[in-house]
Amino acid sequence: MNPAIGYAAITVVAVASALIGFYGLRVSRTTSDFYVASRTVRPWWNASAIGGEYLSAASFLGIAGLILLTGSAALWFPIGYTAGYLMLLLFVAAPLRRSGAYTIPDFTEARLESEWARRVTSLLVIVIGWFYIVPQLQGAALTVRITTGLPAWAGSLAVAVIVAVVVAAGGMRSITFVQAFQFWLKLTALAVPVIALLLVVNGGEPPAQLTPAEAFPPAAGPGDLDVYRTVSLMVALLLGTLGLPHVLVRFYTNPDGVAARRTTVIVLVLLSVFYLFPTAFGFLGRAFAPDLAAPGESDALVLLLPDRLVPGPLGELLTALVIAGAFAAFLSTSSGLVVSLAGVISQDLLGGSVRGFRIAAVISSFVPLVVALATESTGLAGSVGLVFAFTASTLCPVLILGIWWRGLTARGAIAGMATGAVLSGSAILGGAALSALLPGMRPFLEQPAAWTVPLAVLVTVLVSRGDRRGVPRGTDAFLMRLHVPEHTRHRAGPETSGRMPRQ
Repeated sequence: MNPAIGYAAITVVAVASALIGFYGLRVSRTTSDFYVASRTVRPWWNASAIGGEYLSAASFLGIAGLILLTGSAALWFPIGYTAGYLMLLLFVAAPLRRSGAYTIPDFTEARLESEWARRVTSLLVIVIGWFYIVPQLQGAALTVRITTGLPAWAGSLAVAVIVAVVVAAGGMRSITFVQAFQFWLKLTALAVPVIALLLVVNGGEPPAQLTPAEAFPPAAGPGDLDVYRTVSLMVALLLGTLGLPHVLVRFYTNPDGVAARRTTVIVLVLLSVFYLFPTAFGFLGRAFAPDLAAPGESDALVLLLPDRLVPGPLGELLTALVIAGAFAAFLSTSSGLVVSLAGVISQDLLGGSVRGFRIAAVISSFVPLVVALATESTGLAGSVGLVFAFTASTLCPVLILGIWWRGLTARGAIAGMATGAVLSGSAILGGAALSALLPGMRPFLEQPAAWTVPLAVLVTVLVSRGDRRGVPRGTDAFLMRLHVPEHTRHRAGPETSGRMPRQ
């Protein structure tokens, strides 16, 4: 691969993102602009921005790599990533927007009237955010190493620096413009090469290296999947989406709950279209590039396949487009995560000012950079899937129960979050060592969500039931705020307003 292609594509994306971000700086003047874009982002813009930050390295590179490795079994990942937004639409989007919060810790503090619940939630948001940023930086390292020949650390450092500068400069309003642009860039960067590759393949050149029966044997189909692993993965992906802090914070930017629901419907459509293309890349890879099916190398399929199947200037152009889309994926997801983390850190530790937000943005960018540089990359989709399992076991139960169950108490929420964090964290971090001692436990440790989520919910409910006096006095008013449409609530009078989170 010509290194000049990689340099050019990465430079164009970085410069374009920075220019759009600095344009956002011109219209980011208030604290509300930095945290929630003054709650004025319309559904189409917000849906594009959500697509930009949600479609991470795992979606752009990892899904195609997983299909290359495992065949049809990997289709559960795009299904789960997309269906998670259906769960958001049904259970979370509109109530969360009506809460009036800036961040998830704002929501838990207002709902449970507890500073300790807020602190535990803040800690989990930070941990989840940093865990999620690390695969983005590792994906950038892989891309830069393959496309330019530079050391892998250069890619991680470049993404961290660009994200820190853009987020610190313009906050949420700035990042909204950047992420919307990056979504459409990512979609184009996959769609155009896939269409071109399909035209080349249908023309009979080059010949497939594997027959369809060899590329997609029956054993790789969903019918032969391990039932437990499949169920556990879907639990993680469906429920984990509900607790992703960088996704949830975007719903606070909608004008009202109706707009939040419309945003979610549009996101579902955009994601459904997008995931067609990494899936097609994976199928093409199994037929035409089976030699790339190796752990640690399969994630490079999207980057390498266009030049292999379409030699010459056209192939180089397609490769440049894919590299640009990949770098946009790392930037957009990392930006969304840093915005959500900066909001939490600045409000809890730095006074909630614009200056505090900017300091927190720098901290939020460079802590995961240190982790990414000190660890080796594994499969990108698998790494992100484990973050979903952790999120589903910690923040998701509190959000769902906090929105839909009057009996939730601060003690129950804290106990449930701690239980989910300890169980899923132990499985994720210590799973390899425990699997070596207890081989029969390996499936349960590699995909822990099927048992960690129910246990976290059970502990939350039992502790809350035993602490009935701990139900906040303002619960009924706050729940009315969440579930009564804005226009109806305004007519109902001031008694429907619950305790507002800190602003």
